[in-house]
Amino acid sequence: MNEITPASIGLSREDLPNSYIGRSVPRPNAPKLVQGRATYTDDVVLPRMVHAAFLRSPHAHARIGAIDSSAAEAVPGVIRVFTGADLAKVCDPWVATLDHLKGMKSAPQHPLPLTRATWQGEPIVAVVAESRAAAEDGVAALRVEFEPLPAQTDMETALEPGAVVIHPELGDNLVFTRTAETGDVAGAFAAAHKVVEARFVTGRHTGVTLEPRSIIADYNRADGTLTVHHSTQAPHMMQGVFAKHLRMEEGDVRVICKDVGGSFGIKVHVYPDEVAVAAMARILGRPVKFIADRFEAFASDIHARDHRIKARLAVDTEGKVLAFDVDDLTGIGPYSVYPRTSAIEGNQVVNLCGGPYDFKHYRCTTTVVLQNKAPTCQYRAVGHPIATAVTEGLMDLAAEALGMDPIEIRRRNLIRDDAYPYTSPPGMRFEGLSHHASLDKLLEMVPVAEIRADQEEARQRGVYRGLGFAAFIELTNPSPFMYGIGGARISAQDGCTVRMDPDGSIVASSGVTEQGQGTEAILAQIVAHGVGVPVNRVKIITGDTQTTPYGGGTWACRGAGIGGEAALQSAIALKQQILEVAGAMLQAAPESLDIAMGHVTDKATGAERMTLHELGRIVYFRGDTLPKDLQRELVQTRHFITKDYPFAFTNGIQASWVEVDPATGMVRLLEHWCVEDCGRVVNPMLVDEQVRGGIVQGIGGALYEHCVYDADGNLLTTTLADYLVPMSAEMPEMHVGHVETPTKESLLGAKGAGEAGTAGAPGAIMNAINDALRPLNARVHEQPFTPERILRALGAIA
Repeated sequence: MNEITPASIGLSREDLPNSYIGRSVPRPNAPKLVQGRATYTDDVVLPRMVHAAFLRSPHAHARIGAIDSSAAEAVPGVIRVFTGADLAKVCDPWVATLDHLKGMKSAPQHPLPLTRATWQGEPIVAVVAESRAAAEDGVAALRVEFEPLPAQTDMETALEPGAVVIHPELGDNLVFTRTAETGDVAGAFAAAHKVVEARFVTGRHTGVTLEPRSIIADYNRADGTLTVHHSTQAPHMMQGVFAKHLRMEEGDVRVICKDVGGSFGIKVHVYPDEVAVAAMARILGRPVKFIADRFEAFASDIHARDHRIKARLAVDTEGKVLAFDVDDLTGIGPYSVYPRTSAIEGNQVVNLCGGPYDFKHYRCTTTVVLQNKAPTCQYRAVGHPIATAVTEGLMDLAAEALGMDPIEIRRRNLIRDDAYPYTSPPGMRFEGLSHHASLDKLLEMVPVAEIRADQEEARQRGVYRGLGFAAFIELTNPSPFMYGIGGARISAQDGCTVRMDPDGSIVASSGVTEQGQGTEAILAQIVAHGVGVPVNRVKIITGDTQTTPYGGGTWACRGAGIGGEAALQSAIALKQQILEVAGAMLQAAPESLDIAMGHVTDKATGAERMTLHELGRIVYFRGDTLPKDLQRELVQTRHFITKDYPFAFTNGIQASWVEVDPATGMVRLLEHWCVEDCGRVVNPMLVDEQVRGGIVQGIGGALYEHCVYDADGNLLTTTLADYLVPMSAEMPEMHVGHVETPTKESLLGAKGAGEAGTAGAPGAIMNAINDALRPLNARVHEQPFTPERILRALGAIA
């Protein structure tokens, strides 16, 4: 058997037709590729799927020099090495800006950079091999010359003279700034009885999903189609992204997204390594698989909440809020993240500060800057926990300055429950909220008098406990006002197709996706209710752009409010269609009939007239017995989008009971309460657990989670040994209560519930810690509230 190299015969794996991939094909004297070499043999046997691994930048900022891939290409199993220049031949870069965020700018981003690395962990070179192990061995064999460049890691100096301008073509590191101002802020502060102020810091953290980011992209040269199995929240959005940037028709791209093991917002973005996988699949003409490991996740998953905020609050002698004055600074890494942009979090801070309260004078500025760290973008409850912590921290400071109970100052300032519709100072329009009803519900659940007595008795023993509160608003059911008006191809509507099969069972296809939050369960409930069948007779299909109606997917708590309403409307329409057929069969007026538990019944008496199984049998197999002009399509599709309000706001209030050890700075969570109003509660168990899960993530940001960098931009928290997440041992007993104020924009009346816990928990915990520390004249406003920071506030360490 004579050995030759692929180059000597002008043949490479990607040159072989798809029909020979993944199977043995008799071809006399054909070359067989073995460990990167070709030999003559009788068969061609090629692996169907290949695996990608990435060399990631070891520097926060560096110029990319020569790339020597010869050793990598010689590694057994390695198929090909890809650079940024290779992928640029088939993939166009993107720029993540939105037109309605006036003045926003960012630099073009490629799947793999062409000349410079801009954060530690950025994918630089890709290796494709027969196995992930071989691909990683290939990465280890790569030789890349880096010329380290000065890094701009400090957001507070990013706009100063002499700062490193990360993208010189932009002129500076400013991405976006916005100021919302109403009333006479200066006059309100000048006339105030008390003015309180503080500097708030939120530490950047990330999603730590149980299932990491993953993708398999398969390009079929025979028909020019791309099929992508993707762990994503928005399949139709990603279909458009892959089509646009790989220069394909949207109909030639199919994105399939089945059950996803957690997302929390981090899987609703475009990642360069995932686009690189799709580009490599197109070049190779075969499936390429990539799964981020935990090291890669910490360095490349989007981070969030990197903010420094200076804020003031003015109140009168009665504790009435007069004005808020807030300056927010946030660092977003070297690029705005596509297509939602990294300016939205800061923009949300502007929109949400002061949210639950009735006041007239407001000024808030957000300044968004670049830095040489991992990109930040939208993560569960975008901007909400930041705005809530600032607002509620100031409210507690004002109560302390006035000698007023923190519950009372909130009661005096919360927007009245009969004041709606209401427009907040930053311009948010509220259809209907329930702040006072929620506060009353919370006070029914929290034994305040007992806690205060326990607190006083414990202090006598040198034990310091605190009770903190945080009222919040939450943005859900977003309209095109969120992204569409900015030119982003991110759908604010969603669709559902519901059909009845011959056996009387129901199949519903929805554009929203299952991320572990129970979307498919609530859709099944809604469809079953709308048609009139048992829940176990409903099958839900989600996450396939080829088979489901076009929709926005899962983000901003829109699954029930948008997707659920589309499901309800289509189910009701199908029911009416079924009753039209049943009326013809039973010689009865359709309006005199109903459907209950899979039976057509007499509406007046409830008597069963026929089963849906029998109706389906006749429609599908004996349609000749039905009137000729009767419609026989037992299928309906409806789409839903909010129209009257840009968002369906929810609201709630949380309370946290903690114990702080002044000797060690350790915080122990004793008990936590949350009352939230998400409109109509479809599934109480799922809603309660969504709230609890959100609280846990809020606890993580408040006490444990922090992506820590050194001054040179090196990420120090790269494993779960360094990056702490709350575990069951740290969890307090969590109590959840509800007030229901259904939105009138839909029949269902549902708003979102998934982010409520995260929105309020950090602020409540912060206020509880400060309540515990008050006798010691100490206070903390920098998250996470680590033992070191608490001890520093106590003066125990410098």
